[in-house]
Amino acid sequence: MSDKAKVVKRIKTFGKKKNALAVATIEEGHGNIRVNGTPIQLVEPAGLRTKLYEPVLILGGERFKGLNIRVKVRGGGQTAQIYAIRQAICKGIVAFNQKYVDEETKR
Repeated sequence: MSDKAKVVKRIKTFGKKKNALAVATIEEGHGNIRVNGTPIQLVEPAGLRTKLYEPVLILGGERFKGLNIRVKVRGGGQTAQIYAIRQAICKGIVAFNQKYVDEETKR
């Protein structure tokens, strides 16, 4: 065994809307965003897919390039799940930046 164990920077956050619960795991990676194992580009319904893109569009794609985001969602209807996913991603980005990135880039 080596003396230096690799430290994984990882944050888990959750988002809720009515009965839908989404748990987002955010860690360093290559910029992949997956919801229940599928890429964010394939999430249905397509009409609400833009709601999932809002955190990326508002913060800019550069903040997401070095992060892998995995979201598990269950319960509720389609619309409630979309809003729970969006909330979990937003809370996760804020928490990741608070814990691992300096305070100036948090704004």
